Amino acid sequence: MIETISRNFFLRISQSKPMNKAARKWGLQFGASQMVAGETIETAIKAVKNLNNKGLACTLDHLGEFVSSKEEASAATDYCVRTLHAIADANVECHLSVKMTQLGLDIDQQFCLDNMRKIVSTAKQYNNFVRIDMEDSARTQITLDILKELRKEFENVGTVIQAYLHRSEQDVKNLAGISLRLVKGAYKEPAEVAMQEKEEVDKNYMKIIKEHLRSGSYTAIASHDHNLFEKVKEFVKKENIPNSQFEFQLLYGFRNELQQSLVKEGYKVRVYVPFGDDWFGYFMRRLAERPQNISFALKGFISNK
Repeated sequence: MIETISRNFFLRISQSKPMNKAARKWGLQFGASQMVAGETIETAIKAVKNLNNKGLACTLDHLGEFVSSKEEASAATDYCVRTLHAIADANVECHLSVKMTQLGLDIDQQFCLDNMRKIVSTAKQYNNFVRIDMEDSARTQITLDILKELRKEFENVGTVIQAYLHRSEQDVKNLAGISLRLVKGAYKEPAEVAMQEKEEVDKNYMKIIKEHLRSGSYTAIASHDHNLFEKVKEFVKKENIPNSQFEFQLLYGFRNELQQSLVKEGYKVRVYVPFGDDWFGYFMRRLAERPQNISFALKGFISNK
């Protein structure tokens, strides 16, 4: 009961614009620096280099979402393009993840598609890959529609599917052949669109992982659950699925020992590295996911004092 109240609280305030605005003034305090790799491209690239040196691949995410003007969306698009240039200049092993509400999705669909084309075409120049993050369920279909349009021109773009949505199994089947990051889901969704019980979500998560792997599609399995990873290892061995067809993904700052253990076992591990000053919504959703993250953040806050 307390865990549910805590989750709902953090999810609710993650969408608070006044709190988000105030957080930009605070900077990366209150433990956010444990989960966010600085506020600039330079600090993010430095973090990526450190992770690469440990055998970890990365994906950078310039934090920000729900912009309300074309000027903001255009600026965010340019920042993504600059980030891709910086990745190439630094010669690091790193993809780019984007949220389309930061790129004008809620303003104009065609405008957002045009912005995505700029980003994905830039990535193609460098033989790099762009992952479209999935947001709340109200934007699932439009995200997949834009992905479909982009895939007509580019192969270096994929998206994320959230296991807790009732529609996800069918979406995974429809997206066979496309690189997907599979996650459990981190937004508060009503029962009519999303599973509410952890056991049900966990079961569906493993189901869609198996579905995508069996289709021969590249699969990024994003979790911090070592038990889940063990199940995946057993499954791919049983099905003779090569390690080159999948990777494990973990968030920056979490389960570092698990990251290193997986690398030593010979698995590809990619760390999702968020950066930027618009960090509040991301940070709150991480606190909502697991009660343990709250104590983790508090330790970071104390160490920064």
